[in-house]
Amino acid sequence: MNRVDRGAVHIMPDGTEKHINPFTGTEVWFIPGRRNRPTPLREEIASRPLERHDPEDYCNFCAAKYPNTPPEKARVVQANNGFVIQERLDPPAIFQQTAEFRRIPNLFEIVTINYWKKNYSYRLSAKNRLWKERYLSTQAGRDHVLAIVDMKLNYLGYSAEQILRFSADEKLEWADAFFGGGHELIIPRRHYIDSASNDAQLFSSGDMRPDEHSQYFHFVIQSMEDIFENNRYVRYIAIFQNWRKEAGASFDHLHKQLVALDEWGVSLQRELDMANKNPNIYNEAAANYAGYNNYVICENSHAIAFVEPGHRHPTIAIYSKSLNCRPAEHSPDELRGFSDIVHAVHAATGTQISCNEEWYYMPRDSIVSIPWHVLIKWRINIPAGFEGGTKIYVNPMSLTELRDYLVPRLFELRSQNRIAGFAIAEECPVQPNSLLYYHKSQSF
Repeated sequence: MNRVDRGAVHIMPDGTEKHINPFTGTEVWFIPGRRNRPTPLREEIASRPLERHDPEDYCNFCAAKYPNTPPEKARVVQANNGFVIQERLDPPAIFQQTAEFRRIPNLFEIVTINYWKKNYSYRLSAKNRLWKERYLSTQAGRDHVLAIVDMKLNYLGYSAEQILRFSADEKLEWADAFFGGGHELIIPRRHYIDSASNDAQLFSSGDMRPDEHSQYFHFVIQSMEDIFENNRYVRYIAIFQNWRKEAGASFDHLHKQLVALDEWGVSLQRELDMANKNPNIYNEAAANYAGYNNYVICENSHAIAFVEPGHRHPTIAIYSKSLNCRPAEHSPDELRGFSDIVHAVHAATGTQISCNEEWYYMPRDSIVSIPWHVLIKWRINIPAGFEGGTKIYVNPMSLTELRDYLVPRLFELRSQNRIAGFAIAEECPVQPNSLLYYHKSQSF
């Protein structure tokens, strides 16, 4: 029988590998004869010598160009041998210290503030309204906001003459999106690695120290909770990272995005329905299946990473083992353990491979438990006409090839102390039902 069952992997005599994702139903084939097609794994990325600038000024996300982005909602700075979060800074404070991470509004929202205003009669919360008033009470703050609105209008295609016709009050109404919108960016400080000598040496998630990456995650989660706190209509926040232009990034400067939504989305709804019918589905179809079939890459007390079948692109899944299902509910140790595994997968992937990082978790208004998990998808192949017509997606790497690409790199990184210490490949305990989320369902 050539047809593979949902959630299983079927390897045919010629080496063709067929699999269907147990959660989405996506059908994927790996065809051995196509493994030698050019991919970023085999191609050298063209580069030019880099002229170093301090502070960096290579794009609008760099430290020298703080005025080119909307007002900061928060930032992380180094203090007292650790990290400190500062919220809603006034304009003079922005340049007093370089931020390790910045939280800013997206100038071009996917779900706009007008969506919330017109569909829900949303208004800025008292906290954000007072911040806007305080920011605009200074000439520096007012000039900054009006300049950013003018920049946005210019990008939208308005001529200089048309922009001048807008009154200051009209422009400041547009600025509500800067102070209370629901599409935000979390931007690390560095554009290039510290030792960069050419422009291909971009700073990626894997170039962070493990403690730095953990703070990155912590800051994203704190930002997520702040969005919930200030917009009562938000049901879910999509969190993702597009690394390099091939993965959808507008800037080759590392950043995560948070987009507030008033629904869960079809894919997540499908997963919740499956978990409602079988509360242990994520153990049975994901973690247990990976363990039984040697797809596990690495593991610690709080998380497990493995190659996951049935994705359009080569994909590594990282699952939290915690009883807690929402990112903000994780203890500091759980968060650090989860972050360490995600960081290690990025480090083993390397800077040159374009990838998406996607977060999935239990919605705040759901009573069905699903584990917090992250998918890292390598954007090294482009679905084309065959895929569009058949809905069978051709993957350039087999599941075992992806595993075998990452595992040696993880061992090397661990020996260099560039990632946290944890079990890799055959060292992993892979205990059945290691994801404890399903106990949460039993408590309702």
